[in-house]
Amino acid sequence: MTDRCKQDTFLVQIGNRRDEHHRAVSTPIYFSTAFRHEHIGLQDGYDYTRSANPTRDVLEEAVAELEGGDGAFATSSGMAAVQLVFSLFEKGAHFIASRDIYGGNFRLFEVYEEKYGFRFSYWDGKSYEELAELIEEDTQAIFIETPTNPLMQTTDLEKVSEITKAHNILHIVDNTLFTPYVQKPLEIGADIVIHSATKYLAGHNDVLAGLVISKGEAITEELAFLQNSAGAVLSPYDCWSLIRGMKTLALRMRQHETNAKKVVEYLEQHPLVTDVYYPGRSGMVSFEITEEALVEPFLQQLKLFTFAESLGGVESFLTYPVTQTHMDIPEEVRLSYGLSNRLLRASVGIEHEDDIIEDLEQALAHIATLEVKHG
Repeated sequence: MTDRCKQDTFLVQIGNRRDEHHRAVSTPIYFSTAFRHEHIGLQDGYDYTRSANPTRDVLEEAVAELEGGDGAFATSSGMAAVQLVFSLFEKGAHFIASRDIYGGNFRLFEVYEEKYGFRFSYWDGKSYEELAELIEEDTQAIFIETPTNPLMQTTDLEKVSEITKAHNILHIVDNTLFTPYVQKPLEIGADIVIHSATKYLAGHNDVLAGLVISKGEAITEELAFLQNSAGAVLSPYDCWSLIRGMKTLALRMRQHETNAKKVVEYLEQHPLVTDVYYPGRSGMVSFEITEEALVEPFLQQLKLFTFAESLGGVESFLTYPVTQTHMDIPEEVRLSYGLSNRLLRASVGIEHEDDIIEDLEQALAHIATLEVKHG
């Protein structure tokens, strides 16, 4: 049996046989905030739900195994996951991050610079020699998004891990867009993986969640202490919803990818599309159209695609990063690394591929008439 076969089966079986008392197939949701103690100083692992919850344990143990980590921590959002990780570091630390980065991370990093004296350098993802040269005496970690958002650039994580280990610094990877179905950064040298589990892992645009997975006993213990201390944990119901979504992750990711490749083939031959960015896997595709003025009428014409900010759900979404996900990044900064005002980001859903292409086709046909009139 291949690793992929084992992973597919593991996902479906998450939570099964965890309730031996009643033998429920779907793992129970434990809403209780408190757990009874039989005697002073004696309890069976649960006392207060912020510290631990049986439903959250099922999720965290499954995610740790999927990513090959020593521990996992379910948080109230993807940004809460980022915050948990950066709470590891002391004031004045220096970090290197991917240049083409999610706007929410850029915004949070700006706050960290102002409030805590953190310093961030940004790497364009091209030269690994230049990445190593960015390391300073007080550099604590390299933070990599791969693929990047929204230009879909991929990074050789093994090379980055070699650099971080040579300099005794942490390697943090945002694995949201690929998920452990496509890549497992901890198995190739990363120390910490972050997910906005709201996206592909939950998969239905109905759960707000984050995940942190760690490798190494010391880091895992410190993250557990920090999560319990700060308390931004995922609710039992959302843990259960995330488990339910993950059961179909393998099926969904295969269809997302199949559909995305069809979209790429279509967009690459269209005269109104100048550039297409696709990382080769997953369901994320970004593309640029010929004129910024055509963006609004294109979005207004869509019938199947939803114009919205998220990604990774079963429904197809289109996002305009410069006014949505990346609006907090100054325009001059965005333009300097290629995030133009003509770029759109598609989260290709699992609808029938012909319907997806038809929607893009009719919207592009509409703006083609506008371009002719404009010309």
